[in-house]
Amino acid sequence: MSIPGHARANFQTLLRAAGDGNLALMECLDTDTAQPRYVICAVARDGSDYVCTPFGHLAEGNPYYAYRPPDPNDPDAFLPRAEPGDKG
Repeated sequence: MSIPGHARANFQTLLRAAGDGNLALMECLDTDTAQPRYVICAVARDGSDYVCTPFGHLAEGNPYYAYRPPDPNDPDAFLPRAEPGDKG
């Protein structure tokens, strides 16, 4: 599996914004569910205006249950889903 170029470019932009102190955590509403999301944004200036570019939101609850990382023994697979109570 290879991370696509646009994701790598966005990550580099995020790192630059963090290094420059230009990150913000904003409370936004999810467009599908209208539930609050805490969104990581890069902040730039456009004249006297601030422009916030969203990069993603923080995982709700335990992020170990939300994501399946790559399997270190198989480059084409992911580890099994973690469940509450799993000891990892």
